[in-house]
Amino acid sequence: MAKAIHSMIRVRDEARSVAFYRTAFGLEVDTRLDFAGFTLVYLRNAEADFEVELTVNKDRTEPYDLGDGYGHLAVVVEDLAAEHARMTAAGLEPRKIVAFAPDGGEPVATFFFVADPDGYQIEVLQKAGRYR
Repeated sequence: MAKAIHSMIRVRDEARSVAFYRTAFGLEVDTRLDFAGFTLVYLRNAEADFEVELTVNKDRTEPYDLGDGYGHLAVVVEDLAAEHARMTAAGLEPRKIVAFAPDGGEPVATFFFVADPDGYQIEVLQKAGRYR
């Protein structure tokens, strides 16, 4: 069986991105691999083995075009309202909390989105049901 181990995103400012992921999700640098033209930074926390890999191309000055193919990363938290308040207080500007109930019944998920410094969207879900 295959096991998901990381998702890679390209970022322009390593320090700013590392600070965002630390503040927003408690991710810390696990490994940093520096090469002539680029740096790979692997972020993780004690909650899971899955990592976010930041690729920093050293000659990049323009923002990346995220296009219409990128969706989002997703994380799950125990207390969605508390995380939303904490991120708001930290100046991360999370969007409003949404209870997603497409058929008007019980919500399928409750979540909000927050964007990292490069515009990547991260979905923050309340731990419940299939989101665990």
